[in-house]
Amino acid sequence: MKFADTLLFASDSLRGSPTRTLLMMLAMSIGVAAVVVLTALGEGARLYVINQFASLGSNLVIVLPGRTETAGIGPGMLSGQTPREISLDDAQALLRSRAIKRIAPLTVGSSNISRDALNREVVILGSTSELLEVRHMVMGVGKFLPAGDIHESASVCVLGKTIKQELFGNAQAVGQWVRLGDRRFRVVGVMSSQGESMGFNTDEIVIVPVASAHQLFNTSGLFRILVEAKNRDYIEQAKKDSEEIMFQRHSGEKDVTVITQDAVVATFDRILTALTMAVGGIAAISLAVAGVLIMNVMLIAVAQRVKEIGLLKALGAPGKQIRMLFFAEAALLSTIGSMAGLALGYAGSMVIAHLYPSLPVSPPWWAVLAACVTALGTGILFSVWPARRAARLDPVAALAGR
Repeated sequence: MKFADTLLFASDSLRGSPTRTLLMMLAMSIGVAAVVVLTALGEGARLYVINQFASLGSNLVIVLPGRTETAGIGPGMLSGQTPREISLDDAQALLRSRAIKRIAPLTVGSSNISRDALNREVVILGSTSELLEVRHMVMGVGKFLPAGDIHESASVCVLGKTIKQELFGNAQAVGQWVRLGDRRFRVVGVMSSQGESMGFNTDEIVIVPVASAHQLFNTSGLFRILVEAKNRDYIEQAKKDSEEIMFQRHSGEKDVTVITQDAVVATFDRILTALTMAVGGIAAISLAVAGVLIMNVMLIAVAQRVKEIGLLKALGAPGKQIRMLFFAEAALLSTIGSMAGLALGYAGSMVIAHLYPSLPVSPPWWAVLAACVTALGTGILFSVWPARRAARLDPVAALAGR
């Protein structure tokens, strides 16, 4: 029997039992769709995190107070000690490194902002004029924080777009005065809409000079320092220089953590890739279940088609040909089920992407290929037993219906 005849015979057999065929294809398609959707979510989460770090800026080194050990905690935390503060002078000292292009010290807190009878609580970010370039932020109207002495507490601020809209509506905000806590600040600029970045909605923050933020929050320490290397080739040198400078300024103590943007991205990339593969593997279990269903249904089919198999053997069909017929049925079921599952999976991914536009949902190619190969493989693998059983039937007994 030719290959085309084998496929035609298998397809006729499947059409002869439409309900059974539909159920088996449905089971296989659900398994493939589950793999596609879950891996798409995992890949979307991975790309989202990578994009969030990319939005921080480029060639970044981040200096944080406290020493983070392998266990994830600083040794001083076990004895109740708090990490030593990073001061503005520490931040300025980093500029001694030839590998560092610019720095942006950060202080974060919250306070009430008010204008006339309007007021609300906002996140206040204290920094310097360099933050605009380090973070690649974009101004909408006006100017950013003025350049000058890092210790100068000028009473100026830059509003996020949402804050500006809530306090001023369509009126001009630049040049107007707002109150933060117990101090008045003049608005010098409004940021363009930039959405969320690493947990901060930049449309809902107020940026003030770092020294002014220290006065507002009655503190002198920095939340962290964003350090921009001159280019990618200088990132590791900038990290080493930052560690060395802080070590010297903190009396020979290694009490800060210096991380590179690339290292953080690589760590998250490994974790989320492993997570994507894990959820894909869990979803693939449903494909094995579908394979078992195919085996059980085909065993029933062998019992129902005993006379048909006996006639084929009586006409001279060898056992190999009988096995090939059952393999062809399983392959057709798996292929059609896989295609339907892919369509269902991509449709589900599109729905999720529509519901959560900030999440770049996209099934990875390896997951799609693995789902299809696994579906085809399990379908054929679990058809081996029914096919061998059919091939071993005695033609005389089969024709007699025994």
